[in-house]
Amino acid sequence: MTTFEDLFRFSLFDNSTAISLPDGLLALGLSLLLGLFIYLVYRKTYSGVMLSRSFGGSLIAMTMITTMAILTVTSSALLSLGMVGALSIVRFRSAIKEPMDIAFLFWAITGGIVIAAGMIPMAVIGSLVIGLVLILFCNRKSGEMPYMLMVTCTDAQGERTAEEYITRHVKKAVVKSKSAQAGMIETTYEVLLRDNNTRFLTGLTQMDQIQNAALVSYNGDTVK
Repeated sequence: MTTFEDLFRFSLFDNSTAISLPDGLLALGLSLLLGLFIYLVYRKTYSGVMLSRSFGGSLIAMTMITTMAILTVTSSALLSLGMVGALSIVRFRSAIKEPMDIAFLFWAITGGIVIAAGMIPMAVIGSLVIGLVLILFCNRKSGEMPYMLMVTCTDAQGERTAEEYITRHVKKAVVKSKSAQAGMIETTYEVLLRDNNTRFLTGLTQMDQIQNAALVSYNGDTVK
């Protein structure tokens, strides 16, 4: 009969045999394949311009690390308490730029847990379904992407001239904000481009009463 002292008695050699080497290698291999699949789906559904390879690699590592951690804590109650204590002091400082990145991180962690729990069919079928849903719904790019157009004019006449020019060259323009001070008027428009044509920005900046103009998409990419 296992006593309370036996439950928390630490022995390196006793715990090393809790999980066989082939089972551990198989779990890590499956988590590697699952992490690669998650990374491929991430690349397929990424909607930005600069793909972060470090984040994609972290998805693979996160899946394998989670599998290794769950295999470890299931082998011993003492190790599970130590793991909880160690993870409680970890603080992540990296900012998540895209909301979908949180979903991929949670997918990688959950996949590692499911594999370590021995639910291989659930990990495979669930990941296939999740990947299919993400590819079908998150890989669609809208034909009309809104942009923020920021224009700096010298006076009110320049502001009216810029507004007439913008109205003629874009599909839709709505004033979102405006600030004025001596010798400078800054106006921000939400615009929909015609056929994604940004060449009108060059003509706008060539006007005498326009000091500066910038076109920025909502996802942080700047169109020059």
